[in-house]
Amino acid sequence: MSYISEMKQKVLDGYEVTFEEALVLSGEPLEELAAAADEIRRKKCGSGFDLCTIINGKCGKCSEDCKYCAQSAHYHTECRDTYPLLSTEKLLAGAKHNKEQGVLRYSIVTSGRALNDKEVDQVCESIRAIRKEVDIAVCVSFGLLKEEQFKKIHEAGAARVHCNLESSKRYFKEVCSTHTYADKIETIRAAKRAGMSICSGGIMGLGETMEDRIDMVLTARELGVKSIPVNFLNPIAGTPYEKNRPVTSDEARRCVALFRFLVPDASIRLAGGRGLLKDKGEGCFRSGANAAISGDMLTTVGITVETDLDLLKKLGYKAQLCND
Repeated sequence: MSYISEMKQKVLDGYEVTFEEALVLSGEPLEELAAAADEIRRKKCGSGFDLCTIINGKCGKCSEDCKYCAQSAHYHTECRDTYPLLSTEKLLAGAKHNKEQGVLRYSIVTSGRALNDKEVDQVCESIRAIRKEVDIAVCVSFGLLKEEQFKKIHEAGAARVHCNLESSKRYFKEVCSTHTYADKIETIRAAKRAGMSICSGGIMGLGETMEDRIDMVLTARELGVKSIPVNFLNPIAGTPYEKNRPVTSDEARRCVALFRFLVPDASIRLAGGRGLLKDKGEGCFRSGANAAISGDMLTTVGITVETDLDLLKKLGYKAQLCND
């Protein structure tokens, strides 16, 4: 029995793969690893596919210096759009549009370190309006909020909080200096205490190692995260990472397959940068991924919902809410 087959069976029996075992798996033959990961996905998650969309609810002039971000005020990029928190009318219109396309989960994402209390109150009004008028789940990504703020947002009708770890604890300081890994973890814990589910993953291609990638997912696993976005760096001109090498399709598949071994029952969600892959992520959806952000990203063009729904049908998936 190969090492991959041995570890696959252990995972299917309820075993949690360790850091050392994951590192060994990361060097195993890709096709066998991907096939085993997809089998784990089928047996642990079924054919459900969690498709979501995002809306850029507040854009630009971010105080944080995340080296990958076009919206950071620290860098000179082509992202010149800046606007305050969108009105309830605009956020509601976005929710209705996405629901009409067949989307089941809608996420409001805002730039900046954190929304202030006034902005939280405003967006809670918007969430209440969306939940009243549209049958769509609402997620939020509002930065480093406190537990009391998350409680308000949860009571308004949002079910999930997105807060990416971005990378490992070791490497995070190379990515951002204006907030810490501990800030990220406390935000996730605060949202959980407020009763919300968590969406948290990272970005491949920042200069991190495979060890960093494994560490990040193990941290997410320890925090009880069941929705793990896998972003692939889109090198934005004007940012410190503008000359980074894009992740290849095979490298993306290897990451996804490995993550499936680490979190067998989670939604592994292809996110930003999927459009840079030659097959637009299809290989990853055959290698253990079972969720995606569809439509446009925050500052870059994405893949249309219609295209994604056609692909899901082709692959035998069914769009549904997972891991709520």
